[in-house]
Amino acid sequence: MRGVVFDGKQVQVVDDLAVREPGPGEVLVAIAAAGLCHSDLSVVDGTIPFPVPVVLGHEGAGVVEAVGAGVTHVAPGDHVALSTLANCGTCAECDRGRPTMCRQAIGRPGKPFTRGAADLVHQFAANSAFAERTVVKAVQAVRIPKDIPLESAALIGCGVLTGVGAVLNRARVDRGDSVVVIGTGGIGLNVLQGARLAGALRIVAVDANPAKEEMARQFGATDFLTSTEGVKDILPTGADHVFECVGRVELIRQAIDLLDRHGQAVLLGVPPAAAEASFLVSSLYLDKSVLGCRYGSSRPQRDIALYAELYRQGRLLFDELVTAVYPVEDFAKARADAEAGRVARAVLTF
Repeated sequence: MRGVVFDGKQVQVVDDLAVREPGPGEVLVAIAAAGLCHSDLSVVDGTIPFPVPVVLGHEGAGVVEAVGAGVTHVAPGDHVALSTLANCGTCAECDRGRPTMCRQAIGRPGKPFTRGAADLVHQFAANSAFAERTVVKAVQAVRIPKDIPLESAALIGCGVLTGVGAVLNRARVDRGDSVVVIGTGGIGLNVLQGARLAGALRIVAVDANPAKEEMARQFGATDFLTSTEGVKDILPTGADHVFECVGRVELIRQAIDLLDRHGQAVLLGVPPAAAEASFLVSSLYLDKSVLGCRYGSSRPQRDIALYAELYRQGRLLFDELVTAVYPVEDFAKARADAEAGRVARAVLTF
């Protein structure tokens, strides 16, 4: 079968992958579509260290082909969106409703794929959606209505969960709050629509590319700037919430400096693993906070179903996120367009 493999030096679209059958508590999914997220590219450029060879991809949707023993919530033929959280469901964090903090879901890559006779290939983010088929834990497969296009549903499992979840679950933006979003790529756009959904009164999008203004406003921005310098003109006392969605340390500093009293800076961008950010300690007085956020602090079985229904009601935008669709064979073009910022989200199809 086909898949996108990174061997530590180059990325290739190969056709000699195989994936094992699902075991107990697992699901085999035929991937229909997968979003190309910057986290996949961060593995390639070394920003996210990961063992190789690895099948990339972590944002996908498809159709269940087979289920292992004990799986009852999905069945062959069901449409599913996949999450990356291979959480155990039984530890203290899972029991408290915080599956993103489950230690079984972090840093334990499996090897369900093979190439050739017996060469094992790692699975990225417990998912590997850049393959015609993948095996995931049952908890990662969330059934969605069949009337949602799979190309759009593919984006729920990372971009939507992370961006909308950061607003609703982590920052808990309230009605009337002010929000600044630095970076309007796939994550930033979902932060914008999460802020709109939460009832934020002023939503300021900041992106160096002025061509992104139209889409930013479509997703909920009330104002658009090409740098953070004008934010204080719009919000003279600062913002209640600032989301950094790029992953640059200088922007993290700017996010903190833009906060109002009791404001929160939420870090969603991914800088290099060893990157350090600096700020004035005094800038955090008056109850200001800097918040990390993993995967939108999501509970995927609940949140994916919720966001799918909000999409069906027209209250969340999915289709508009899919700015370009590429057959998997055109991965190199999709990667080039994503790296150049020409697309909000590139979607690969099989």
